[in-house]
Amino acid sequence: MAYTTEELIQILADERQACLKGERLKIAATASGNPIIDRFIKSDGIQKFDAYQDFKAAVHCYQREHNVSGIVWRRLTVKGSSIDYPEVDSQLIALPEDLETLKLAKTRIVRFWHKVTVGMDIYKSINNGKDYRLVTPVTVDKIAQRMEWANLCKWEKADFLEIVLQLGWGQPEAAAYNRELPIAGSDYIHAVNPGNRPIC
Repeated sequence: MAYTTEELIQILADERQACLKGERLKIAATASGNPIIDRFIKSDGIQKFDAYQDFKAAVHCYQREHNVSGIVWRRLTVKGSSIDYPEVDSQLIALPEDLETLKLAKTRIVRFWHKVTVGMDIYKSINNGKDYRLVTPVTVDKIAQRMEWANLCKWEKADFLEIVLQLGWGQPEAAAYNRELPIAGSDYIHAVNPGNRPIC
């Protein structure tokens, strides 16, 4: 019997902790591959990171072989409105069926985001998240039309509220940091109360 999505998430969390504690190392891992440069760089961090990346890649293979979904269902409540939506766990991959589930939810997620951001200032993340450009809801819709899926998150503290709409294509795990352009990538749209700037 195959592991469930939730079990794989827990297995990866346990393995990540073991790697961080130094209980798992990939001894062959080096910083640059150049022995002269590598002598001056602490290798234990790289060995821990590589050990976890290898384990995570093995879990992704397991997902494909056993058809284990990477989707978890989230609930977001903003200003008294709630939405339940699918999201691929950040440590797992999306199977082809998962991508279809994400695509089917995109319109509903974007509609919810528009509903709860009325009257807020809207910014598009630019320059790899180092800066923001003010945009309109119409611009957001144009971006959404080109994308395959959407994701949400919010950051709230005291009187500050930021609601982030991620619009992406390809594997969500790869899209988060635009590491695999043009195969996968995403744009981040930030809504904040008037006069505030995004902080996420």
